[in-house]
Amino acid sequence: MTTGYFVTGTDTGIGKTTVSCALLRAFAAQGKSVIGMKPIAAGRENGQWMDVERLLAASNVVVSRQHVNPYAFDPSISPHIAAQQMGAGIDLTVIHQAYRELCKHAEVVIVEGAGGFLVPVNNDQTGADLAQVLNLPVILVVGMRLGCLNHALLTAQAIRAAGLALAGWVANGIDPGMMAVAENIDTLRQRMLCPLLGILPFCGETDSQQIAGLVNTQLLTNFTA
Repeated sequence: MTTGYFVTGTDTGIGKTTVSCALLRAFAAQGKSVIGMKPIAAGRENGQWMDVERLLAASNVVVSRQHVNPYAFDPSISPHIAAQQMGAGIDLTVIHQAYRELCKHAEVVIVEGAGGFLVPVNNDQTGADLAQVLNLPVILVVGMRLGCLNHALLTAQAIRAAGLALAGWVANGIDPGMMAVAENIDTLRQRMLCPLLGILPFCGETDSQQIAGLVNTQLLTNFTA
């Protein structure tokens, strides 16, 4: 039986890919077959969608790229706008079918969302709808910077309002100048009502293999088959 998680963030550029890759590496170190999925990628650099490339590199099962990344758009903008500009549409049924196909090949599938939890993906649906369609427990990446308390608590509220389980959260250091980091983390520990899976320090370019040990997947036992 496959275990899946949906990784979302308090904003875009918050470290979702870093955390997703760390989770893949951590589960792989436990001897599990793992696949990362990026249903919607927006923003191509040097001919590549780097989030997708990083997830593929952290996976230990080779599958169709089309299943890993059903939708890819050149502009680094909100998915629904990128799709409109390219004359395309995003169908969550297509993503669900791709996810089910990945589940045939791996014990753990880590699905990385696009942008924040409520980012629009088409004219009618958001990232929350995608998480609901996949029906996966959610892991929230909190970018540690000024304003993160409000962003994290609002996102946690939205996840639960969508009827989804918030399996845990990760504190990711994105601002080396942030004041009172420990106090902010302690505040969220008290209020998030789910496990803190790990604290990732600010380190610029990160190696998912090195930080995999900083993410405690054992705290996800209630959601792991």
